Amino acid sequence: MTVLVTGGAGFIGSHVVDRLVDHGTRVRVLDNLSTGKRENLPADGVEFVHGDVRDRSAVDAALRGVQAIIHLAAVASVQASVDDPLGTHATNLLGTLNLLESARAQGVARMAYASSAAIYGDTQQLPVSETSTPMPLSPYAADKLAGEHYLTFYANKFGIQGTAFRFFNIFGPRQDPSSPYSGVISIFVERLRNDAPVTIFGDGMQTRDFVYVGDLAKILVQSLDRPETVGKVMNVGRGVECSLLDLLSVLERLTQRKLKRKYEAQRVGDILRSCADVTRLRAGFGYVPATPLDDGLAQLLRHERVIAR
Repeated sequence: MTVLVTGGAGFIGSHVVDRLVDHGTRVRVLDNLSTGKRENLPADGVEFVHGDVRDRSAVDAALRGVQAIIHLAAVASVQASVDDPLGTHATNLLGTLNLLESARAQGVARMAYASSAAIYGDTQQLPVSETSTPMPLSPYAADKLAGEHYLTFYANKFGIQGTAFRFFNIFGPRQDPSSPYSGVISIFVERLRNDAPVTIFGDGMQTRDFVYVGDLAKILVQSLDRPETVGKVMNVGRGVECSLLDLLSVLERLTQRKLKRKYEAQRVGDILRSCADVTRLRAGFGYVPATPLDDGLAQLLRHERVIAR
């Protein structure tokens, strides 16, 4: 089987590629390198296509001879979508449609789609389940939700076997802290490295469900061989709620350093609390992401040489 990983040179994508290569799967990567890096990819076992999901001809070429897609390419930032709704829409939704149309035309049977917990908005129901009413608060979230609906349409109409995974807060090595799309953990770790203050938007009591990237990569790769996940929408979280202040405390304990803090107003589109109901994920895979936050952070800190290996 040949698998196309869109955005495969990026943070999450490169970990997915590593896992596929380790399993002996033929891998093709489509990436425009806007945030991804070639050096994130293994030297052998990967065919790299420099292209953009917005370009239908590039998508058609990348899908030739492919049996499955793991679709990760996106402008993965709420703030970027608020600043540039049209630009992010072109990548996040129209790019997804390009893939689905090309997959239909070329008979690609399987697709794992990266959705987001952002589609839930600032829900008061925690842990939040896949049956909760979506309340997207940003163009990013709206596009991710629309992509799920298109995946369902192409499944019902054309038989593409799709699974949508709603990612909660993914962290780990290779997440670029200098990127405007970085997660809070990579930014905090960079501030630690440079002995710089961290900025907290709001009071720091907002919570997230943090998932180590290796656990996510395992789920995405295994999903291609699990027919019981076809047609499903699944949260990918640990089901553990952690505040940003608690996150800072763990980082300070692991590094034996004190982080300076400055507070600013809460950002538009940010949600206050987030925690996944992982019942459906456990039923589909027999497990949920298992790496404890402390262990995942320690691996990241060692990778970034903030603490000794």
